[in-house]
Amino acid sequence: MTNLLVELQTEELPPKALEKLSEAFAAGVEQHLRNRGFLAEGSVTTAYGSPRRLAVHISNVLEKSPDEAFTQKLVPVRVGLAADGSATPALVKKMNALGITCDVAELKRVNDGKNEQLVFEGVRPGIVLAEGLQTALDAAVKNLPIPKVMTYQLADGETTVAFVRPVKHLTALYGEQIVPVKLFGLNAGRITRGHRFHTTEPVTLSCADAYDAELKAAKVMPCYAERRELLRKLLTERAAQIGGTVIMPEDLLNEVTALTEWPIIYESSFEEEFLAVPEECLILTMQLNQKYFALRDAEGRLMNRFLLVSQLEAKDGGAAISSGNARVVRARLADAKFFYDQDRQEKLETRVDGLKHVVYHNKLGSQAERMLRVKTMAGLFADLIGADRAKAERAAMLAKADLRTLMVGEFPELQGIMGEYYAKYDGEAEEVALAIREHYQPRYAGDALPSTPVSLATALADKMETLIGLFGIGQMPTGEKDPFALRRHALGVLRMLIEKALPVSLNTLIDAAWEAEKAVPGVTDHREELRQFFQDRLRVMLRDAGYTTLEVDAVLALNPEKLDELPKRLAAVRAFMALPEAEALTAANKRIGNILKKIEGEVPTVVNEALLAEDAEKQLFAAINDVEPKALQHFAAGEYEQMLATLAVLRGPVDSFFDNVMVNAEDPALRATRQALLKRLYDVMNKVAEIARLAK
Repeated sequence: MTNLLVELQTEELPPKALEKLSEAFAAGVEQHLRNRGFLAEGSVTTAYGSPRRLAVHISNVLEKSPDEAFTQKLVPVRVGLAADGSATPALVKKMNALGITCDVAELKRVNDGKNEQLVFEGVRPGIVLAEGLQTALDAAVKNLPIPKVMTYQLADGETTVAFVRPVKHLTALYGEQIVPVKLFGLNAGRITRGHRFHTTEPVTLSCADAYDAELKAAKVMPCYAERRELLRKLLTERAAQIGGTVIMPEDLLNEVTALTEWPIIYESSFEEEFLAVPEECLILTMQLNQKYFALRDAEGRLMNRFLLVSQLEAKDGGAAISSGNARVVRARLADAKFFYDQDRQEKLETRVDGLKHVVYHNKLGSQAERMLRVKTMAGLFADLIGADRAKAERAAMLAKADLRTLMVGEFPELQGIMGEYYAKYDGEAEEVALAIREHYQPRYAGDALPSTPVSLATALADKMETLIGLFGIGQMPTGEKDPFALRRHALGVLRMLIEKALPVSLNTLIDAAWEAEKAVPGVTDHREELRQFFQDRLRVMLRDAGYTTLEVDAVLALNPEKLDELPKRLAAVRAFMALPEAEALTAANKRIGNILKKIEGEVPTVVNEALLAEDAEKQLFAAINDVEPKALQHFAAGEYEQMLATLAVLRGPVDSFFDNVMVNAEDPALRATRQALLKRLYDVMNKVAEIARLAK
């Protein structure tokens, strides 16, 4: 037992896919070797990935897999054996196909519940590592999550293969020995390549365990995770040295990690005049086009200096690299400044008419037509949530105007952001400008919500128009497909209603949105489907927040109008279920519900105290009279946990009632009184949630 290394040395791999490719390759090789018994219980797998290689190192690998006992079902006895007990042609054919050679008398007979089967019990001999690794490599390579397959011709000039990138060297070492496997027309060896620029000769690996150290000696850091953390450390330290903090989004860090095998940090700068351009433009230009890391000073202001990652150890200390990148970024920032200056020469308001030429959806019209619907909804929603109607309508009218600007045309990621800058430059009200930026929020899970009532009204209008319109033309999400991100829009609406405690119900929003949308030709009323869609999203959202399915079902069964109360109701249900009386009370509530459902006609609501004869029903009546006012007082005050806690004292009277009282008495008047007593109990118990759904 020793350690194994496999490496595919390739041309440059796609950077955004490198981490997943690296992990998948390592996991695929490991899983297939483990399935064939080559790995010990304590085997450790290490994935490697750099711009020009995928590799895996696995410790404690067997040279040969152990023999393995196995059982193989063949055919039913009636099919496999002739009258004289000899093998039928069907049995012989089956055994030959499986490579089984034995006397018929050695076969076992096993009843599988339907038929008596002939079964062979044998031992499958182990296989050598070369055979097992070959199978593992073939399968791992076939199942890689390759974003776009590339076809290329092998050295024989005839064979064409498909892979993520052409493979130059195949390395497979078991300790110091080469494992004789083949892949992509290559025989495994111990040769690989070091740094593209700092080394010229191939690297001859001495053994599997020397892989990391010998590649580092050749200026290659093969471990993706180690390289990323080194980059994070180097960027942070270099920024601190020049009195700044680095702007380091994880996506950019991951991509740069995948672009370099030997990270070196250099500093460069650009002219201060470019700082007059909105910082989002500058940062996006540096990150998107050049993969630079922008810097902020101690006051949080953007600096005219930035960090770049190279894989060259420059002899001049990086002066040429820094100046060269300064020239490159200067041209990029000059473009951004030009766009910004040109855009401000025309007011946002004058660009609104141009939205007629921007198609929103071929069945829902242009962005200009959609804008009018969003504007109407924004005004309606502003009234409902107490926002300034005029400002909400103004924000909705201008919200998409920046789509017609040069800056957003170059950088679509800046839509809304540039709208705010241009609105402020035009002298629009602060709330209007902010709403233009914030109406896209929340853009993803965990994103900030709009911060003002005007922004909330505009954001709700934008999302509700999308939902009601696309549902109206039958474009609902199906399965995993959601091309218009309707699930995200619905979750955004729900988050705003809940987290901002907006004084409006979801049903009111849907109905108001429909009133503004129904005049669109071809749009039909799918409000019920949309309500159900919201309910499904709400359930998922609450379960993701940590509540159980039973808790969520119990609360949502009452269809509460104010969604902002849901967290408080759910917390109350959870606290109630921790009470020792909860199990008995939920079971009793379920029993009461079943009794009331069976009543034909109207459920009685008047309790005639004079008809109560049994002590148990008198005690329950008295207990309800005592508990109900307190419970309703807590409920009215929104004190749901205290409300449910008051029900605990009912356990004894409820248990006694069901033990000693027959609800469906022969006397109709007495039966009606007892049913009314249970109805009164049922109503007070189910104010916060339908607790019968919590019964086990």
